[in-house]
Amino acid sequence: MLFQVGGEGTRPTFFEMAAAQQLPASLRAALTYSLGVFALRRSFLHKILDYEDEFFAALMLILEGHSLRTTDASFAESLYGLRRKSARLRLRKDSARKDSSEEVQHSGLEKRQRILSVVFLVVLPYFKSKLHAIYNKEREARLRESLWGTEDQGFDETDFFTGEESIVSREPSGNEELSVRVQLATKIKKFIAVCYPWIHASSEGLSFTYQLLYLLDATGFYSLGLQALGIQVCRATGQELMDTSSRISKIRNHERERLRGPPWLKTVQGALLSCSYAVLDYAQTGLIAAVFIFKMMEWWYQSAEERLSAPTVYPPPPPPPAPTMAKEGIPLPPNRSLCALCLQKRANPSVVTVSGFVFCYSCVFKYVTKYKRCPVTLIPASVDQIRRLFHDT
Repeated sequence: MLFQVGGEGTRPTFFEMAAAQQLPASLRAALTYSLGVFALRRSFLHKILDYEDEFFAALMLILEGHSLRTTDASFAESLYGLRRKSARLRLRKDSARKDSSEEVQHSGLEKRQRILSVVFLVVLPYFKSKLHAIYNKEREARLRESLWGTEDQGFDETDFFTGEESIVSREPSGNEELSVRVQLATKIKKFIAVCYPWIHASSEGLSFTYQLLYLLDATGFYSLGLQALGIQVCRATGQELMDTSSRISKIRNHERERLRGPPWLKTVQGALLSCSYAVLDYAQTGLIAAVFIFKMMEWWYQSAEERLSAPTVYPPPPPPPAPTMAKEGIPLPPNRSLCALCLQKRANPSVVTVSGFVFCYSCVFKYVTKYKRCPVTLIPASVDQIRRLFHDT
């Protein structure tokens, strides 16, 4: 089976579809970074960063709705010259061979498909982002509780399914309605935290399966959402690009003709409409430029940071595992500050290098001289492998 890596035909390559799918994430990263830089001098921009998901969802709702209305493609797909088309299967019968095969017929998008495309492109990613944020918050609370012993409740699968109640508020019992609301919110968060990993794993698994099948040319749908909507993404022809430009002009002229009122009011409304179109066009151009500039700066600074953060002196390797104590060897005393040979506090502590255990210098010197081994592990040793330990008292 051959992989399609060229640019011929109407079927987009896997790399074109992957690039179009990753563009919204790059756009969001560019906008978040830019707003973070501007917020250092303009504090009111922090309010936008506090509602980052809502702001980006509203922006993409405008862009995706406008793009699907005018070009029959998402904002990212239109940048790569791709178009969405309604796919219908039709059985084609061959009278000579007396067999039948399936043929895909493409047509323009319906209004229902445009609306559902906006849902799959904007609404579902927004809810996924919110669920991911709730899951991370509950996970951090659980981790903080396990590390520092705080009383913040995280999520626990057993607590949820066994129905054990947790302490959700330290307010007086007079406000029962608020307490019930807090308990309900806690239950919902627990449910999300328990179910989200499975939902995320299933979603990523289905996405990977469809992408692999698309790469192997086993299906014409790049994702489950496209197949559920009955939409295939195709490469736009030159005639379609020209038709898109004329369609945009017709839509704008039609909206200008729908203006009602006195002549002076029509003039004002037409000017405002033209300004809004100009702002929208410049916004699209600016967003595209922001994505490319962000990617270039990310590549530039990432390579510089890697060079700066490269360690000149590598850390020492981890110590080897502790040797096992022999059954016939001398047992260690409970108090590790005592010598295992004389059971007194170590005087002139010395270590046997073959095992790492510390004894009195005189005790271990006599033992090693006589038995030629470590007292604890019975590993062969000599007096040359005894080292004195010096430390400040």
